Order: sequence, then C-alpha cells, then structure tokens
Amino acid sequence: MKFVLQVAGVALMLAGGLWTLQGLGLVMWPAESFMLAERQWAINGALVFGAGAALFWFASRRR
Repeated sequence: MKFVLQVAGVALMLAGGLWTLQGLGLVMWPAESFMLAERQWAINGALVFGAGAALFWFASRRR
C-alpha cells in the first residue's frame, strides 16, 4: 500500500508541475492545449502538486 501511495503522489506531482508550467506560459506544449497561459491552471497545478507532495510524504512515513 505504501508503494502505491508513493507512486500516486509522484504522478500527482508530475501532473501538477506540468499544469503549473503550462498555466504560467513556460511550457507551451501541446500547442492546442486550453491550459496555456491561463492563471487558473497555474493555481490548479500548484494545488495538485501540493496534494501529491503531501500524499508522498504521508506514504513515506507509514510503516
């Protein structure tokens, strides 16, 4: 269970990081994405990244 939660945490961090960078306009890929340079997606991405980091931390502390 610990491993599954850690993998889910990493997946959330990767997705949230991509969404944040797209929302900030730093990653303009894919070109047809509706998230590019949209502040709301930068905020959403940061929240998802934080949730993933918290999940990973929580799973790491489990025995």
